[in-house]
Amino acid sequence: MHAQPRACRGSSRKNPQFRTIHLRVLPLAAACALLPSLAFAEPEAATDLDEVVVTATRTQVPLIDSLFPAEVIDREEIERSQARDLPDLLRGRAGVDIGNSGGPGKVTSVFMRGSGSGHVLVLVDGIRIGPATNGATAFQDLPVEQIDRVEIVRGPRSSLYGSEAIGGVIQIFTRRDQGKFTPRFRVGVGSHNLREASAGFGGGSERGWYGADVAYSRTDGINACRGSATLFAGCFADEPDRDGNRNRSLNLRGGLKLGDTFTLEGHALRAEADTEFDGSSFAGNFAKNVQQVAGAKLGWTPSERVSVNLQAGRSYDKADSYFERPDTLREHKSTFDTRRDTASLQADFTLSTHHLISAGADWQNDKITSTADYAETERDNTGVFAEYQGSFGAHQLQLSVRNDDNEQFGNHTTGGVGWGMKFGDGFRLSANYATGFKAPTFNDLYFPGSASPDLDPETSKTLNIGIGQHTELLSWTFNLYESRFDDLIVFVFPPPNYIGQGYNVDKARVRGAELTFDTTIAGWDVSTQWSFISPRNRSKRNPDGTPDADYGNLLARRARNIGRIDLDRAFGDFRFGVTVAGASHRYDDPANTKRLGGYGTTDLRLEYAFSPAWTLQARASNVFDKRYETVDWYNQPGREYGLSLRYQPR
Repeated sequence: MHAQPRACRGSSRKNPQFRTIHLRVLPLAAACALLPSLAFAEPEAATDLDEVVVTATRTQVPLIDSLFPAEVIDREEIERSQARDLPDLLRGRAGVDIGNSGGPGKVTSVFMRGSGSGHVLVLVDGIRIGPATNGATAFQDLPVEQIDRVEIVRGPRSSLYGSEAIGGVIQIFTRRDQGKFTPRFRVGVGSHNLREASAGFGGGSERGWYGADVAYSRTDGINACRGSATLFAGCFADEPDRDGNRNRSLNLRGGLKLGDTFTLEGHALRAEADTEFDGSSFAGNFAKNVQQVAGAKLGWTPSERVSVNLQAGRSYDKADSYFERPDTLREHKSTFDTRRDTASLQADFTLSTHHLISAGADWQNDKITSTADYAETERDNTGVFAEYQGSFGAHQLQLSVRNDDNEQFGNHTTGGVGWGMKFGDGFRLSANYATGFKAPTFNDLYFPGSASPDLDPETSKTLNIGIGQHTELLSWTFNLYESRFDDLIVFVFPPPNYIGQGYNVDKARVRGAELTFDTTIAGWDVSTQWSFISPRNRSKRNPDGTPDADYGNLLARRARNIGRIDLDRAFGDFRFGVTVAGASHRYDDPANTKRLGGYGTTDLRLEYAFSPAWTLQARASNVFDKRYETVDWYNQPGREYGLSLRYQPR
């Protein structure tokens, strides 16, 4: 993984908030200035300057040339990290905060740069996923064994993707194989009676490629909630038992080259999860979830200067909840199904070596089926976009604009502009400004008992400024940013009936700084990421016109400081690694009365390649058995161990 310059938002030096950021960052920036002298003494290369990113521009761009903050986690790093799941892989990365409700397989929220958990667009192989009901992607159910690489782009990208891309975009690319037929498998065991297994194969040539993988994991889990049956407290239940999780997944993909100008490819991923949790007879305590995404893509390249891609797909999200007691049968409580059909057409025109124009259109249809009686169950959205990318000597320029026509809220236009300038020795200064928006979900608009059909989209404006250096020996970035959010949707529960009602009243402002550093020192691969985030409520009035008592408070469940350090080194056939990750305190409520303490965890990993194809891996997570919560009342795993055997010819 190599992080890209995370641009940042300007602030006046007269502002005390800017002074806070400046004082916190100064010693780290000074350390950055000293580290290169150590790095240059090491002959090994620490960065891959040929790494590309697709998500930032919808075209392939070298990661070091992306004008919008981005990072890539490739398959090699996924395997080396021994991450248990996708949230584990993402934790502590610059700008990314995680909230989890009780351990593996439990509901997990991803906050990017202080925005809301529904403000992150998630794609799988270019297909948009996530339920239209509540808009919350089930990150915890996407198995890492099916993932080839993850691209993370921070900041609004609505000018290319439309709704939801306010805080950023996370795109997951499933495995793609080339070369001769290659089988692989992995088995593993661990704490809490963990059992894991995966197997697959793949291969390809100049004329086509193919692959298939299956994965399975099961754990008895931990006690998800420390228990409170008190109304409006905890998880509405006191069930001091283990809450297990089981996940099964299948991934199929393939592609063909049709003649000299056409390519055709397809993919399908299905993940099923059974999860126990602490809940009530009203909401249930057992869930069966399905995430499925399938798509096909036709590419046409009539010349070196023109390429056209047509892509269509469907994502499916189903959630069934049940309530079960030891002495009774399982009782069905609710069903929420979302079907999302999408299609896109994009044409790229290379005007010259340094100038590219892209234009296209996206269509989306969302449809829900539920035991809840929604007033509306289907809607369409059509978006058209255009983008220019160019370079003029040492300068780079990117312009993008998009208009979305949604059946519920009408037209909405977003835009973005990025500029960069390269200096000697790999230095680059960058700046960008972008707007974003998010359409209200079906739950926001039509959920029975709290329907608010007149809600407007949530919007944002973000400015980024950053500086970085990328050479064969090191890569570092330092960035500041500021985002302003308007018309954020808040639900209030007025007496006497306490029925929720949604309003567009909230405003928020997020100021932050991000520092990343990657190098090799004395044979150790070093990767450091740190974020300071100040997400503040800026709403002065409540919906009824009274002063907002939460004005100036931190937004709920966001930590102000997030970071991780990864150290890895090979010793012959052995490789040893350490990850230290943590976050500062956060508040679980808008009033900032429920304080959750900060935490830091240390993970150790060891692997032994006793042949070119066989690797034995061992891990010890949270070795100091730190007890902490990222969501009030919900436990996190303590010290855990794992052992796995992997077969994968190189």
